[in-house]
Amino acid sequence: MNPHNFFGELKRRNVYRAAVAYGVVAWFLTQLTTQVFPFFEIPNSAVRFVVIALAVGFPIAMLLSWVYELTPEGVVRTEDLDPARAKSLQRATGRILDFIIIGVLLLVIAMLIVGRRPFYRQPGEAISQKSVAVLPFENLSEDKANAYFADGIQEEILTRLAKIADLKVISRTSTQRYQSKPGNLSEIAKQLGVTNILEGSVQKTADQVRVNVQLVNAQTDSHLWAETYDRKLNDIFAVESEIAKGIAESLQAKLSVREEQGLAVKPTNNPEAYDAYLRGLAFEARNIYSNDALLKAIDFYERLKPTALMAE
Repeated sequence: MNPHNFFGELKRRNVYRAAVAYGVVAWFLTQLTTQVFPFFEIPNSAVRFVVIALAVGFPIAMLLSWVYELTPEGVVRTEDLDPARAKSLQRATGRILDFIIIGVLLLVIAMLIVGRRPFYRQPGEAISQKSVAVLPFENLSEDKANAYFADGIQEEILTRLAKIADLKVISRTSTQRYQSKPGNLSEIAKQLGVTNILEGSVQKTADQVRVNVQLVNAQTDSHLWAETYDRKLNDIFAVESEIAKGIAESLQAKLSVREEQGLAVKPTNNPEAYDAYLRGLAFEARNIYSNDALLKAIDFYERLKPTALMAE
């Protein structure tokens, strides 16, 4: 087939529009699951499944948009339609896809706006003393490529805190804009609608990791709790659990037996699998800005299973 005719056929069959519509809807579903699943204590593996399923579904959706056409009688093969009728139906399908793209983009914009306003207070309503925002951790490693590790540690701590029902935890989407070292914590806390701020830094050298954290009451500018952890890479899970417990104790949050067990969960004993997992988390967090980051996240998640099997 002539390349010019092929690309013209892609346009005529609305494959381009279908690709854009699929990409926008997939992005929206990814953002929705990352926000909603932690609230219902659904494991991160479910979020990864959604991301991978959406990625695998893309070429299938493109193939279907090439082969089939939506008609009032149902879905039929494009080749079985009269050329004049097929052209009319394809124009109508194109308009429907345009409406879908515009509608989902409006939802995306609304989600971004809501994401920057994590919870709303009525006039005079007090901010919960058990509310906390985990700001992006600073990467102190000599190798700046290790920034993914600091991002992953922050995400894991935030995920563990979100499982504690007695705490109000602000989503990562809302805190990502404070990437650089923040100055006025009181103003940041006011913008996020929280009382407490957790700051941290991570330094990784070979298999040695140092994690510094401090919990600050932004309203009184007082340090509630601080700790430094020097551990081996394969012991980093214990650090994440200890940090989450330290924050809960400092804020006097009640922990159920199930929540205590959840904080202690150790997903793997394999440092390589955990490294791939953290890289996936970091790229997944950046997919709001880049589809390439989302594809890289999927790639690292797909490395988890064979790596974990090797460990066994």
